[in-house]
Amino acid sequence: MTKTILITGAGSGFGKLAALALARRGHRVIAAVEIWPQVTSLRQEAKALNVTLEVEKLDVTLPRDRALVQRWDIDVFINNAGVMEAGPIAELPIELLRSMFEVNFFSSVALAQQIAAKMVKKRDGRMIFVSSVAGLTTIPYSAGYCATKHALESLAEGLRFELAPFGISVATVNPGFYDTGFNDRGVDSVMHWYDPEKNFTPPTAFEVVAEHLAHQLSPQPLADLIVSVATADKPRFRNVLPAEIVTFIKKGQSELWAE
Repeated sequence: MTKTILITGAGSGFGKLAALALARRGHRVIAAVEIWPQVTSLRQEAKALNVTLEVEKLDVTLPRDRALVQRWDIDVFINNAGVMEAGPIAELPIELLRSMFEVNFFSSVALAQQIAAKMVKKRDGRMIFVSSVAGLTTIPYSAGYCATKHALESLAEGLRFELAPFGISVATVNPGFYDTGFNDRGVDSVMHWYDPEKNFTPPTAFEVVAEHLAHQLSPQPLADLIVSVATADKPRFRNVLPAEIVTFIKKGQSELWAE
């Protein structure tokens, strides 16, 4: 059955790959991107690939952009937009933490509320939240970002319980370390404010994060997982990839109980 699918953060990475793949399957895909240049480039790419894709400029932090969702009868909402600002939480500028929460959490709540109201009326729909391994464990020197994803996990869990009586399913997708450029940009952002002569965190501390970035994976399998969750009859609530990252998550959680 052809569905109308809205996916945010479709200008790059998982979002773009999943949007193109779902469109190839014949679904009506509304690919929401943050800025106008992304609209132009994604439309051109879709045309070159002979893929029918509706590309819309939708900055999830802007109420006037979020209002666009009232135009569409959405069957599947894929909440994928996100930003990352790495750095030690004890020194991370508070305005950067606030901006991450605005994009990763508050905009997700605002969109989910609008879309849920329409899905409830027809007693059908699906919401998918692209979270992170960072939503299930805390990665040193990325605790601010992890906090936003932990909040997103709670949002998804709450919606899963509350919307089930209305025929609406909710799922999460939790990527490990994938080579989309997202993680690299998040780590690079530290250098915009970090000063080794003023901050007490030593430069060598960031080697922990660099170690993770050195083993990033191809993003296509994760995009395929998003497509699978979007189209499956009854997807699981939690979907973590790669599978081996589950051991990493559980180990981190169990160590906190043992201390």
